[in-house]
Amino acid sequence: MNDISLLQHYWWFLVSLLGALLVFLMFVQGGQSLIWTLGRTEEQRRMLLLATGRKWELTFTTLVTFGGAFFASFPLFYSTSFGGAYWVWLLILLCFVLQAVSYEFQLRHGNVLGTTTYRVFLLLNGVLGPLLIGTAVGTFFTGAEFVVNKSAVACVSMPVISSWANPLHGLEAALVPQNLLLGFSVLLLTRVLACLYFMGSIADETLRGNCRRRLRMECGFFLLFFLTWLGYWLASIGYGYTADGIVYPVQHKYLNNLLAMPAVAALLLVGVLMVLGGMVQGLRGRRRAFWLAGPGSVLVVLALLLCAGWNNTAYYPSLADAQSSLTIVNSSSSLFTLKTMTIVSFIIPFVIAYIAWAWRVLDRTPITPQETQEEH
Repeated sequence: MNDISLLQHYWWFLVSLLGALLVFLMFVQGGQSLIWTLGRTEEQRRMLLLATGRKWELTFTTLVTFGGAFFASFPLFYSTSFGGAYWVWLLILLCFVLQAVSYEFQLRHGNVLGTTTYRVFLLLNGVLGPLLIGTAVGTFFTGAEFVVNKSAVACVSMPVISSWANPLHGLEAALVPQNLLLGFSVLLLTRVLACLYFMGSIADETLRGNCRRRLRMECGFFLLFFLTWLGYWLASIGYGYTADGIVYPVQHKYLNNLLAMPAVAALLLVGVLMVLGGMVQGLRGRRRAFWLAGPGSVLVVLALLLCAGWNNTAYYPSLADAQSSLTIVNSSSSLFTLKTMTIVSFIIPFVIAYIAWAWRVLDRTPITPQETQEEH
């Protein structure tokens, strides 16, 4: 493996790790989607919002870092997907803008829209955010309709190398059942993690009981959607590529990837077992169950994303032109840029350390009903 190939694989690992951490931290969105389901009184709803409100900036920090890493290492994906499937990404951006505005203004005196309106915004972010992100990630495996023509960069009038072959510009991803299965799996996972987090971070037995009862339903639906998607994924056709860049379809590509990469298969298996173990502990009322299911979800998502890009796999297949499919080879930055960004990547452990430190400080003591009267 030469230098640029090693760096391409390294950067796909980093992007996959950041994506996995983002899915884990989206338990904040899951909690927002359960505001009225778990909180029966205003005091309970304020405790739930206080618990998620302390963490939403960590999710946003990871989202920005993930987007920046993807842009720096694989810019062709950034220009193809963000420039073509822009309706999906605009909706995701709108969801996170609504989240930031809602936490800032919902309890301000004299706000024009009222507290309930801002909480509805949080509910929309909690449902649509994970659902849209999961559906968009689903196209890593099912593909999208785009065409890449790198020679078009020399065109003076319109130097656009990527074009979308569908007028829906990304919304068509919601018409693919496998994408929706993954989208709902991500949504339900965030709700499961949110219930587990609330059980360990809020000192209110009534709320903990509500979370435990709700967890039964969320776990059942999550297992139904995720295992169905996993079955489709293992049996689906993927796209490989040869040494000279020719893309071709491969039956059971992702199953073959797991067999060819035992370490990645082990990550997936251990992650699934940890998530299941966390669910079982949560159903038994264990308050530390979040710290079993949460890291387990990171391992699962990491393994899935590694299967999408490693082992000569096209991580963004083109349904309009197979040879336009994006791989870590044909979509990466130059060797110089990858080397430079590798030095910059040493900042990532500091981002993770910041998240860990902030988390420890904010969760030093469980949230109590009295705290809702003290904090804005």
